[in-house]
Amino acid sequence: MLNFLKDIPVIGILRDIPEGEEMACANTASKAGLKAIEVTMNTANATFIIERLKAACSPLGIMVGAGTVRTIQDFDLAKNAGAEFMVAPSTIPAVIQRSVAANLPMIPGALSPTEVQTAFELGATCVKIFPINAVGGASYIRDLRGPFRDVPLLACGGVSENNVQDYLEAGANLVAFGGSIFKPLWMREHQWNLIEEKLKIFLTAVKKAKQ
Repeated sequence: MLNFLKDIPVIGILRDIPEGEEMACANTASKAGLKAIEVTMNTANATFIIERLKAACSPLGIMVGAGTVRTIQDFDLAKNAGAEFMVAPSTIPAVIQRSVAANLPMIPGALSPTEVQTAFELGATCVKIFPINAVGGASYIRDLRGPFRDVPLLACGGVSENNVQDYLEAGANLVAFGGSIFKPLWMREHQWNLIEEKLKIFLTAVKKAKQ
C-alpha cells in the first residue's frame, strides 16, 4: 500500500457520503488524481457504500478502504464488503491483529510515543498520528521522527493545502483529509465540481512538496 501511494501519498476520508453518490465520487477522485479513499464505518449504510464505491473505483485504479474501524465487528463487516485496507482512530490490539491475520493493510491511530511503538509492534502498516493539529502539527511529526525512523507515519487532523508541505517535509509518509474537502453538504447537494476543484488544489500542493 505504501508503495502504491508513494507518488500521491494521500487518503481521502469519506464520512456521511449519501448512498447513490459512489460513482460521482469515484469519477471526481480519478479526475483529480486521488489514489485511496476510506469510508468511515459510522457512515450510514457504510458497507453498502464500500461495495458500490469499490466497484466504481477499481477500474480507475483507486483503493477503497474502511475507516473508523473500532471493533472486530466493524472489521468483519468492512472486510466482507471488500475493503482493501483498514483505518482506526486509535490503537486497538484485537483489530490490528485481525487485520494482520487477514493480510490487509492496517493504519491504526496513535498519539503518544508509547502508542506509536505499540501499534507498530502489533503489525501496523502505517501509524496514523491523530489528531495531529491539536498537538503541534508538523513539528510533532518531526519530533517523532527522531526515535521512530523506521515507522511509517500518517498525519491526520487539520492537514490542508496550506500545511501539507510542512507535514511531508517533517517526515510524514502519508497524509489524510476529510470534511475539509469531502464536505457532507456538498456531497448531498451533488456539488462534486466544487469538491474536484478543492481536491486538485490539495493534490497540486502535495505534488509540489514531493518535487
